[in-house]
Amino acid sequence: MPESENLVEVRGLKKWFPVQKSFIERLVTRQRQFVHAVDGIDIDIRRGEVFGLAGESGSGKTTTGRLILRLEEPTDGNIVFDGVNLASLSKEEMRRMRKRMQVIFQDPLASMNPRMKTGDAIGHSLVIFDEARGEEKRRRVLEMMERVGLTPAHVLYNKYPHQLSGGQRQRAVIARALILHPDLIVADEPIAMADVSVRALLLDLMLQLKQDFNLTYLFITHDLATAKYICDRIAIMYLGRIVEMGRLTDVYRHALHPYTQALLAAVPVPDPRFRRTAAMPRGEIPNPINPPTGCRFHPRCPAAQEECTKVEPELREVQKDHFVACHHDTM
Repeated sequence: MPESENLVEVRGLKKWFPVQKSFIERLVTRQRQFVHAVDGIDIDIRRGEVFGLAGESGSGKTTTGRLILRLEEPTDGNIVFDGVNLASLSKEEMRRMRKRMQVIFQDPLASMNPRMKTGDAIGHSLVIFDEARGEEKRRRVLEMMERVGLTPAHVLYNKYPHQLSGGQRQRAVIARALILHPDLIVADEPIAMADVSVRALLLDLMLQLKQDFNLTYLFITHDLATAKYICDRIAIMYLGRIVEMGRLTDVYRHALHPYTQALLAAVPVPDPRFRRTAAMPRGEIPNPINPPTGCRFHPRCPAAQEECTKVEPELREVQKDHFVACHHDTM
């Protein structure tokens, strides 16, 4: 059977979190409320690519990444990883599958055990999956530390997370994600906590490691300037829905959705003579408990019309591999 082009296929994915109410509120109303964090999305992540997921805080990007890893159980929808429906796996089968899918969390200090030395933290998964112990584990960890530029490795091996710099901690969590040689890396804002001076170095490192280890990335970010540097394709997410998706060059050069256009207009330009002329969307992202009817962006959209307030647009292909969910996109 030929290998599928897609490593990950997501169809109709939803995650609704129940709203916790006080005792009095539960007495007054029996109606349950939910936070529509992810509300019916379809994406394909192709083998060997960097697929970007971008949008404002609260749009559902991180929840999508956690759902793909099954760190959260979906309310509805299917996630297929390398031909396997993850919903059909038992907890033990899913645990074994996680050798092939790893995550780089946004805050490396918060995601590392403060009482565990850096080398032990990087090699902990080798012990969990019974891949290596003792001197063999140490050898493989030191080798991986060298690969990610965490040097001198033999010195940093015995350092605790708080003794490392921000850039070193970020390299440590990258090494921890790679130590099992996975197929998929979910990188959730992987450089957001690093110093500006080392962000480009970390992105170059991630691209080099992608080539060396034949990796596929789901790269989650709110920074379209960063996404432009590393992504092959990108999906723009707003209030739990995908509003535009396509090859990065197509989306950046010919953005069709007003929200994508607004995000691109907000990217800083390093020229003191530059003056922004495009109007920024008014207001903030709406409450995900009661999302707007119709197009979810219409309360902030400068081009919104009556149809936008009533009918939710479907994500449709308007050019080859370029999808948009808008009633009034222009070619």
